[in-house]
Amino acid sequence: MEQKRSELKGKNILVTGGAGFIGSNLVDRLSLENKVVVLDNLSSGLLTNLSKSMERITFIKGDILDKELLEEVVAKVEFVFHLAANVGNVKSIEDPHHDMEVNIAGTINLLEVCSKSNIKRLVYSSSGAIFGEAKYLPIDEDHPINPESPYGVSKLAAEKYCFAFHKVHGLPITALRYFNAYGPRQGSSAYPNVIAIFSRRIKEGKPFTIYGDGEQTRDFLFVGDIVRANILAATHPAAVGEIFNIATGQENSVNQLVSIINQISGKQNKVIYADLRAGEVRHSRANIEKAQKILGYNPETSIKEGLLLTWKEEIAGRNAKGEKV
Repeated sequence: MEQKRSELKGKNILVTGGAGFIGSNLVDRLSLENKVVVLDNLSSGLLTNLSKSMERITFIKGDILDKELLEEVVAKVEFVFHLAANVGNVKSIEDPHHDMEVNIAGTINLLEVCSKSNIKRLVYSSSGAIFGEAKYLPIDEDHPINPESPYGVSKLAAEKYCFAFHKVHGLPITALRYFNAYGPRQGSSAYPNVIAIFSRRIKEGKPFTIYGDGEQTRDFLFVGDIVRANILAATHPAAVGEIFNIATGQENSVNQLVSIINQISGKQNKVIYADLRAGEVRHSRANIEKAQKILGYNPETSIKEGLLLTWKEEIAGRNAKGEKV
């Protein structure tokens, strides 16, 4: 008999890293029907990211490295969405020790606390960066794992700890491996991806810088689809103990992005090509059949639709520092 997912309504929920790009978009959705606590140290997240939901949530400025605080917060919730992390390949190369401390030690703190509570589901935000350079495309969940940056290593290690706690303590965990996320509010990050950088450079009247020949490809995923995937992962009984690729199953080159962004903005920015950076893979595209079959997940936003939505909100809302424009 097919297992049916439950409703995520009227629940007590914790979102770590909830003031960040993905976290704040998730909080906006969850807080419409649930009591949501956001834990964020604001090292990269912004309170302005929570402007749409601040009146509905409880915000705590705190760190996942503070185990006593975690114990206090987790004791009052039923569901945990763990998005707090040190994000980005470049950032992790600059300071791998800090990357390890936040992404691994911080996650272990949360796992230890949750294993002693009555948590009904912990959804861990992992990353497609754990795979490294693709051995074949599309990349499925069983693809060889060979991360090429400290960030990828730390996200993989945290993922492994999650499932060790699942096996040893019975902690109900689901892991979601996001590929290249983009959308409104990503420009507020200290280390945004290529889409947020390009949008910023258009607004500043500066040329695009492409590392490599621009033919490298990524599976770009709109943040709204990530929000839907998190809710499915938290509510479907068959998701416990499972890992899912969350992406579109499509790939676009950086040169294609330039063309679409120029078309949307009505401008033709100059492009400067530079040497390829260390820790960057050449091609990436996910196989999402497992998430489609088990969770009923399907991406709803095309790259053109997502870029248009992102552009409209970034122009009408806030600049890269989170200030109103």
